[in-house]
Amino acid sequence: MINQKFAVIGVGNYGSTIARRLAEKGAEVFCFDSNEDKIENIKDDVAQAVAIDCTDVKAMISQGIKDIDVAVVAIGENFEATVLTSANLLDLGIKRIIARASGPNQKLILTKIGIEEILSPEDEVAFVVREKLLNPSIISFLQLPDNYEIAEVIAPKGVVGRSISDIDFRNNYELTLVTVKRVFDIKKDGNLVEETHVIGVPSGETVIEERDTLVIYGTKNHVERFLEINKS
Repeated sequence: MINQKFAVIGVGNYGSTIARRLAEKGAEVFCFDSNEDKIENIKDDVAQAVAIDCTDVKAMISQGIKDIDVAVVAIGENFEATVLTSANLLDLGIKRIIARASGPNQKLILTKIGIEEILSPEDEVAFVVREKLLNPSIISFLQLPDNYEIAEVIAPKGVVGRSISDIDFRNNYELTLVTVKRVFDIKKDGNLVEETHVIGVPSGETVIEERDTLVIYGTKNHVERFLEINKS
């Protein structure tokens, strides 16, 4: 369970995706948008969703914005609203503010008003595509500060058939194995179908299988080194 309250301000395609993914991880998520249809679309997936003018600081205070730990400003079509909302959040002393920008000029403006964490969907897509082209073993990853990442990788041949204690991720590769996603062959309606399930916190005796996906945490360099050493 994530013990933080998140506000997602602006729940178009980008903001609603962020909100749902946070909620899926157990976070308490509060969504705000001036568009009632967008709020209607997200309300069942988060703790609270309110149709409101997000630039109206008094209205936002009345909805408990001061109690939020992390605010994500994901307003896509109105940069003026992004700037004003971000400035209001700064004035209210919100601990962590992440704002969306499209292009270098918008990034510069947000930086100038004091926003340190900036989301750029275009840059993120390009980065993910580049990384997956360079290393096909990486299915997906979440980039973190200081060059750390949480990566989902196809189990390389060098670890298949070995136990987790034998692989020793921490001492041999300076990585943490978070969990394993395993493919199971399930019989449904007389047909054999594949289903992927997370096997929880794996024990040291857990043996890596050929179709497993490993969820690992560490620096980008250590992830790449692990994949390179065990590729065959």
